[in-house]
Amino acid sequence: MAKNFDEALAETTAPGQMFEVIDVEIDGVTQRVFKNAPKNLAELFAAARGSEETFIVYEDERWSFGQIMEHVDALAAAFVTEFGIQKGDRIGIAMRNLPEWIIGFAAAVSIGAISVSFNAWWTEEEMDYAVGDADLSLLLVDAERLERTRTPASSRDVPLIIVRSDELQPMIGKVHRYEDVVTLGTLMPAVDVGPEDLATILYTSGTTGRPKGAASSHRAIVQALFGFWTNVTIQNARKDEDMLGGGGFAPCFILIVPLFHVTGCVPVMLSAFGMKLKLVMMYRWDPESALKLIERERVTTFVGVPTQSWDLLECTSFGEYDTSSLSSVGGGGAPAPEKLVERVDKSFSRARPNIGYGMTETNAYGPGNTGDDYAAHPSSTGRASTAIMQFEIRDENLVALPVGRTGEIWMKSPTLISSYWRNPEATAESIVDGWLRSGDIGRIDEEGFLYIEDRAKDMVLRAGDNVYSAEVESAIYELPEIYEAAVFGVPHERLGEEVACVICLKEGMTLTGDQLREALTQHLANFKIPSLVAFSEDRLPRNPSGKILKRELRSMYFTA
Repeated sequence: MAKNFDEALAETTAPGQMFEVIDVEIDGVTQRVFKNAPKNLAELFAAARGSEETFIVYEDERWSFGQIMEHVDALAAAFVTEFGIQKGDRIGIAMRNLPEWIIGFAAAVSIGAISVSFNAWWTEEEMDYAVGDADLSLLLVDAERLERTRTPASSRDVPLIIVRSDELQPMIGKVHRYEDVVTLGTLMPAVDVGPEDLATILYTSGTTGRPKGAASSHRAIVQALFGFWTNVTIQNARKDEDMLGGGGFAPCFILIVPLFHVTGCVPVMLSAFGMKLKLVMMYRWDPESALKLIERERVTTFVGVPTQSWDLLECTSFGEYDTSSLSSVGGGGAPAPEKLVERVDKSFSRARPNIGYGMTETNAYGPGNTGDDYAAHPSSTGRASTAIMQFEIRDENLVALPVGRTGEIWMKSPTLISSYWRNPEATAESIVDGWLRSGDIGRIDEEGFLYIEDRAKDMVLRAGDNVYSAEVESAIYELPEIYEAAVFGVPHERLGEEVACVICLKEGMTLTGDQLREALTQHLANFKIPSLVAFSEDRLPRNPSGKILKRELRSMYFTA
């Protein structure tokens, strides 16, 4: 018999259940945690050893869980014996979505090293910053990233392991072929990894011009995973059906977002690993290729940013493919237009729309909205009642506000990052007494649904990527022609927002939008470079405190 949300939540997290929740003190803060969660990610991976079930489908390759774990064991052993990796050392991963990305990640965290995810679109300059900031001991790369990482790594004496390098010339110096360092059949060394030991560093765009390394513990990640699985269990109990599969189809995820993003890494890849589900990996995002894979592999769960759902529906050959296996279409990373929610609900035979509200700092965990709830509340990100996360809406004086009032969203959960890597000032600004300041403005309605209405941070949310205005402005100000610059977001139907800027040049100087973009390619990944550029002959407008009035500039230059 189907249950309402509160009944299903209480039953799922009750004493004696798999997802039983208890109170635990962590670093002096009382947190609600899942009692039965493993203490580290190595325990999660170990359960997959020997399984012949298909885990990864990549192009024409099929990897079983057991095959992946053979490689994980062998690579982890090589980390320790050949490269001297010790607990707490940082191992970078700079590559596109490949099976070896997952192998490298699992091998690193299983021996207590910290996996550092590099944005595959970064320029050499951005790569260089992260190599130095993380103080890497080793870096795994693919052929496409080799040239952008070779100099940053060699200048700091950091060895490189390159995957799928058969077409390259023999390696020299401290560049090693994956095939030469991995000896299958070798078991990884046993390392005692505790819940509070760091597991990952994921870089987020910086508010002051440089990315910040969001560092998470093993506990935070496994608690987030149990949180996602609890949400699925609750939805199944409410509807008497399998949210991830159903209809005679076995649960199967398609990976359409980068593994270096928290969404791709935690709720998609690690959930598939932990629940032993098939994971179909795409070489690159292409809607028709995705439709082919959905039909061929009978994919049931599509998790991406709203632009990818939009691309899928807009594909001219959408109707030619069998998408009846899909039970869930959506994801997170950005608000979805209400029209998209409606289209998803009407365009598939079984699939229901869903969205989640999480961020790098929460390991993507947060409230989710799906199915009938989402159709009835299409502008909400879901219920603020979750198993292990608490919410408050606070005003500018940090005072909690009542239901219906708008303020900054604060979150408390064991899934929060431990800190920003070697950045105590940024950590203290964002995490206060165990609570995370989200930087988002929102409210909770009388039914308990959370709505995101604005952002407190000066940030553009472009197709699920956070682009901080200060970082882009900092790069623009490096150009000698620039007197003043303001970067902000402009609404875009497909991307959510696109990056725009208004520039005032120094007297006598000239610069075009194309010249600006060309100059920025040396310093910024492409998704951060403004697609809209306007020039002002006058100084940019400011308020009495001297802050540039970006809303005024947006309406002046980019409103149709």
